[in-house]
Parts: sequence; structure tokens; C-alpha cells
Amino acid sequence: MRIGSSIALIAIGAILAFALAPGIIPFVDQVLIGYILMVVGLLGLVVSIIMSSRTRRTDTVIERRTAPDTIVERRPEV
Repeated sequence: MRIGSSIALIAIGAILAFALAPGIIPFVDQVLIGYILMVVGLLGLVVSIIMSSRTRRTDTVIERRTAPDTIVERRPEV
């Protein structure tokens, strides 16, 4: 689940919970389903933000002290 789909779940849940009149969908508690969708969307949003911030970054450094055609790649230790 990505950030966009999480926001969509939150929006759909809010519409079900707050905007629609109760009883439009028979035999279904749409307010409860709306709250469930909002919680799932919020959890997905938090997880996707955490996962996107944990990406590793590598830096490529060219050192001219060695041979001119040598590329040395240094990765920061995690």
C-alpha cells in the first residue's frame, strides 16, 4: 500500500462515516466500516512513510589519486 492508496482509504472511510446518511446500505453499519477504513488507511500511511524514509543512499566518489580510470564507490555504514 502506497501513500496515495492510504489517503484514498482515509477519504472513502470519512465519506462513509460522516457524509452519507445512515441506512443507505441495508444490513451494513457503514459508520463502523468507515472508521475501519480510516484506521487501515492511517496505518498504511504510517508504514509507507517509514518504509520510504529507510531507503539507503549510496555516494559514488571518483578519486584521482589512483589510476585515472578507477572509480571507487564508498557506501555509508548503516
